[in-house]
Amino acid sequence: MTFIRSLLFALYLVVLTPPYACACFIVFPFMSAERRFRFVRGWNWLVIWAARGICGIGYRIEGREHMDAMLDKPVVLLSKHQSAWETIAYVALVPKPLCFVFKRELLFVPFFGWALGMLKMVHINRKEGPRAFASAARQGRQRLAEGAWIIMFPEGTRTRAGLERPRYKSGGARLAVETGAWVIPMAVSSGRHWPRNSFLKHPGTITISIGAPISSANKTADVLNQEVEKWVEAEMRRIDPESYRRTPREAAA
Repeated sequence: MTFIRSLLFALYLVVLTPPYACACFIVFPFMSAERRFRFVRGWNWLVIWAARGICGIGYRIEGREHMDAMLDKPVVLLSKHQSAWETIAYVALVPKPLCFVFKRELLFVPFFGWALGMLKMVHINRKEGPRAFASAARQGRQRLAEGAWIIMFPEGTRTRAGLERPRYKSGGARLAVETGAWVIPMAVSSGRHWPRNSFLKHPGTITISIGAPISSANKTADVLNQEVEKWVEAEMRRIDPESYRRTPREAAA
């Protein structure tokens, strides 16, 4: 049954995404950046709805009040990253327009990348080396001034549920320090139900836990990054204790 549900969901995405992207190409020239984001958000809601209806993947949010208290502040969200689910769901669920920081190569992915290129995001060219961060900081400062929030995944890649974590990269914290933004840490238990690099989607409820805002004022990027890592990893063990009771070999199976 899980395979059949996952297959139906994949077919749903194949049918939904190309025409939605084409609609973006048609209407975006006549829209402001904020309206473009709201239009794209519709696709994200449709995917979340289908994940629940077809695959049985629901969600719950804890700590939403922490975001509500920061609606008029510049914010960098630093989140655990276990699957593609959160990259889709956050766009729909976060109360402000979101700005992802991503490598420029994604702009060339058919449909998804093309539509992404028409939104105001922060894209970097890794070949530029140290200059890449300066470009990201410049774009990030502008996006924050326009009222968007920036989201980054400090682990740098998706990690399996319960496995030993990779080192948290300090780029997101550094961006917050450079721009004077607040940081909101986030934990998410998506890996158990929407595993990375897996076709199968498993029914269950994903928990998103939103932490209290952390000021970047008078802090180094390393100190701020350590605060985020400590909270996120402790919170992961609270919201998904079953994954952390398993051995790495069991969690990878």
